[in-house]
Amino acid sequence: MELHLWLSLVAICIMGALSPGPSLAVVVKNTLNGGALQGYATAISHGLGVALYAALTTMGIAVIIVQSPLLFQIIQYAGAAFLLYLGIKALLSKPNNEHLETAPVTNSTKAVNGWRDGFLIAFLNPKLAIFFLALFSQFVSPEATIYEKVIMVSTVGCIDALWYILVAFLFSRGPILEKLKSNSHIIDRITGTFLILLAARVVIH
Repeated sequence: MELHLWLSLVAICIMGALSPGPSLAVVVKNTLNGGALQGYATAISHGLGVALYAALTTMGIAVIIVQSPLLFQIIQYAGAAFLLYLGIKALLSKPNNEHLETAPVTNSTKAVNGWRDGFLIAFLNPKLAIFFLALFSQFVSPEATIYEKVIMVSTVGCIDALWYILVAFLFSRGPILEKLKSNSHIIDRITGTFLILLAARVVIH
C-alpha cells in the first residue's frame, strides 16, 4: 500500500475512533468502576472486535452480513440487548464514596469485565460491517496482497485500541479521577440513560 493511501486510512480511522458513542461510554464507565486495568482491557478488546470486522470485510464475509437482512437484524438486536443490559446495570449501580488512594478492590470492581464488554460492544455492532465495506472499497483493490490487507486491519484495530487506551489513561489519573469518582453515581446514571436510549433507537428503527 502506498504511503499516501495509508495516511488517508489513518486519518479516517482516527476521525471514526474520536466520534462519541456507546464504546466511549463503556470505556469510561469501566475505567471509573474497575480502574485503569479494566479500562485498558475494554480498550484493547474493543480494538480486537473492530479489527475482526475489518478482517471479515477484507475477506468478503461482511458482504454476506450486509446482504442478509435477517442475519444483520439478529446481530443488531443482540447488540441492542447488550446495550440495554449495560445501561440498566449502570442505572442500578450504587454511589462509590471510597477515596481513590486508599480504596481496596471491591466486589463492584471485580464485577467489571472489560475484555467482554469491549469486544461485544464492537462485535455486536453490524454497522461496522457497512462502515468498513464503504471504507475499504476505496483502498482494497482486487490485486491487493495479504500483506496489504494485514496492514489495513492492523491499522484499524491499533488506532481504535490506542485511542481508548488514552481515554482510560486520562480518566484513571489524578484529580480528574478523584472528581469523577466522587460523582460516579451521576456519571453512571447519565451513561446508563445514554446506553438505554441507544438500544431503544435500534429497536425503533
